[in-house]
Amino acid sequence: MANTPQAKKRIRRNDRRAEINGNRIGRIRTFIKKVEAALASGDKAAADTALAAVQPELQRGVAKGVLHKNTASRKFSRLTKAVGTLA
Repeated sequence: MANTPQAKKRIRRNDRRAEINGNRIGRIRTFIKKVEAALASGDKAAADTALAAVQPELQRGVAKGVLHKNTASRKFSRLTKAVGTLA
């Protein structure tokens, strides 16, 4: 249990940040799922537009510190490759 006022404040802050970061990660996952759904349906146009929307979201996640730079790059690279193979 936190004893000092500063430790109690850190607990409150960490709880707020965890909620915000969880929402950010959920938003990124939603954009990724839109690309994957377009890939599953075979719709190249929808996949391209969804891919264009997911890239800034991944970069925003990196900028905000919820994703590692290499993780975002790997995810975007794999999505790009999958959309590219779609005929």
